[in-house]
Amino acid sequence: MNFLVTGGAGFIGSNLCERLLLAGHSVVAFDDLNAFYPPSLKQQNLREIHALGRPFQFVQGDIADRAALDQVFKGERFDQVVHLAARAGVRPSLEQPALYQRVNVEGTVNVLEAARMSGVEKITIASSSSVYGVNSKSPFSESDPIFAAISPYAASKLACEALGHVYHHVYGMDVAMLRFFTVYGRRQRPDLAIYKFAKLITAGLPIPVFGDGSTARDYTFIDDILDGIMACTERRLGYEIFNLGESRTVELNRLIGLLESALGKKAVIERLPMQSGDVPLTYADISKARAKLGYEPRMPIERGLPLFVEWFQQNIR
Repeated sequence: MNFLVTGGAGFIGSNLCERLLLAGHSVVAFDDLNAFYPPSLKQQNLREIHALGRPFQFVQGDIADRAALDQVFKGERFDQVVHLAARAGVRPSLEQPALYQRVNVEGTVNVLEAARMSGVEKITIASSSSVYGVNSKSPFSESDPIFAAISPYAASKLACEALGHVYHHVYGMDVAMLRFFTVYGRRQRPDLAIYKFAKLITAGLPIPVFGDGSTARDYTFIDDILDGIMACTERRLGYEIFNLGESRTVELNRLIGLLESALGKKAVIERLPMQSGDVPLTYADISKARAKLGYEPRMPIERGLPLFVEWFQQNIR
């Protein structure tokens, strides 16, 4: 099959492009290489994908630019779209809420509409565990009420889920919405905690810890996320929302301890107050993904974090 992967030069996107190519598919990656983090990192990801020698093309463009998307769809016939492109991060969204609305919401409309107009019937879209906000129940289930977003980023992802349902209901498109839970692994974005902490610990600099370190996240290794995405591309689903997580929580203090062990170096801690928009806990109920996708995470953080550190130490940038 021929896939379009938006955000295909980024952390999850570049890994997905590789997985699709190695599975025998052809791939076009669409990414604007914006300066949210150094574009040179994405360009390195692209070089590694090109080195596979598989049927891969890269097109630089912005999902908020409908004309640029239309050009890609005119030049290729796609069997499926995996839409991962977005402005990411809770804290940056508090500083630029209009940008997150434009890229994440309007950009998703553009992708859906371009796909519909070109006859693509199946699309898989990245959502986020942030849509759950401060959820009073854990683990978080897809059936939980989610009307209390606490950041513009979370609100934008809720809007994307609603748009996906519209395109399924009105146009019959097959749409899977995937709520990712704190993904980590090779090619991780440098703004994310695990990468940032590893870099600071290595340099002997203090790491910022917001709160008392008791906040907990459901850390999910990149290969487990890729398994979930691939399972969606292989099934007709109608319209479904799936949690993709490890279904296990790790407190921040324990994460730091695991990083210290993997790096062989103690962290210097800088204690800071909790940040607006942060949630105390993320924890995925993955029973639906298990039942409908055969999803089964295989990489606990005790094994996944050393793999990340091995990649990091070979690719410190």
